[in-house]
Amino acid sequence: MVLLRHIPFLKAVFMHSITAFGGPQGHLGMMMKTFVHQREYVTEKELMEYNSFCQLLPGASSTQVLTLIGFKRGGVYLAVLTLLIWIMPACILMSAFSFLLPYIDAKNSGAEVFKFIQPMAVGFIAYASAKSYHIAITNTITRVIFLVGSIVTFFLFKSPWIFPVLIVLGGFVTNLSKIRIPQKDDPPKKIKWGNIWLFAIIFFAAGVTSELARKNDWPNRNVFNLFENMYRFGSLVFGGGQVLIPMMYEQYVERPKSPVVQRKNQDKTQTVLSINRDEFYIGAGMVRAIPGPVFSVAAFTGGTALKEKGSTWQLVGCAIGAIAIFLPSALLVLFFFPIWHNLQKYAVVYRALEGINAAVVGIMVASTLYMMKDISLTELKTVSVVNIAVILCTWALLAYSRLPSPVIVAFCLLLGAGFGMA
Repeated sequence: MVLLRHIPFLKAVFMHSITAFGGPQGHLGMMMKTFVHQREYVTEKELMEYNSFCQLLPGASSTQVLTLIGFKRGGVYLAVLTLLIWIMPACILMSAFSFLLPYIDAKNSGAEVFKFIQPMAVGFIAYASAKSYHIAITNTITRVIFLVGSIVTFFLFKSPWIFPVLIVLGGFVTNLSKIRIPQKDDPPKKIKWGNIWLFAIIFFAAGVTSELARKNDWPNRNVFNLFENMYRFGSLVFGGGQVLIPMMYEQYVERPKSPVVQRKNQDKTQTVLSINRDEFYIGAGMVRAIPGPVFSVAAFTGGTALKEKGSTWQLVGCAIGAIAIFLPSALLVLFFFPIWHNLQKYAVVYRALEGINAAVVGIMVASTLYMMKDISLTELKTVSVVNIAVILCTWALLAYSRLPSPVIVAFCLLLGAGFGMA
């Protein structure tokens, strides 16, 4: 009976999940319309407070905001239901799309349709980088962090540790000075951090199990590796899907080619998880064309990474990708929100966020440049000119028009189809 009174709210969440295009920025605007103005489930002030709080956490920010709306209305159980209803349509669509890739590859004419999805995806990340730069880079220290982060990321892109290290160092550097953002209020009460134990235990256990599975060459070790990869991404990604996609690109496209990785796995019966570059770009582009969270690309990535093991394991990969990528977001937001008002009193949090955001922008810019290396841009061919035009036009349309993202994706698909027929 208690759940019945929440059915109108859950119905609104489902309608939001199948109509919310445009990434976190677009999602916030639609939440304002649906849950504040139309149905008054939360106030405008509450929604903006939820959004500010979620910006401090890694993970899928729009997913965390929606989870908090459910938490406010019905506690943990309704929050979990809200999360599941929100992510399921997008994850199902991206999972299904991973099964369509062999069919696309088998038909050259079909593959041509996705010819310009790669430069389009780069255009999306370039736009997000430019937008984030104006917000996050505001003074000398953030400019230094941004430049160092960009250069280091570009040259060490194949090293998976570079992303978390830069993020941690960014937060540390901006805490070296207490002058710009001083501690104004009285020292807050001590926060009890014990309620974060589940998140930490899963993080540690996933890392240890994944490494044991690799070193001992366990049967189906890739399942353990995949869970660890996705849980780590969901735990460390600041900046949303535009940062997640470059991290996944490094993990599944570039890292498997590394001599170090190949040497470590040369005597193993199973190969390291990897995804074809073109397939990755197709998934990264298509996730922009569907409603829901950009993090749902993990369902596509997980399924594609395990597709060589058969359709059953591919389906398992889709499920692992979806669960592992969103689990940290849910644990973090539900554990930290009850102490949010106390946490706000810590100036160290805001100083750290300033450096973290600057490092994230540096990673985004370097990732954009690195991913452009795989696209024909400098060859004296028509396709090179068109690729450049697609990157620039995608960025311009996002920056200077109100054209929805799915329309841009559809145009690039039509352009690829027309180019293939020419």
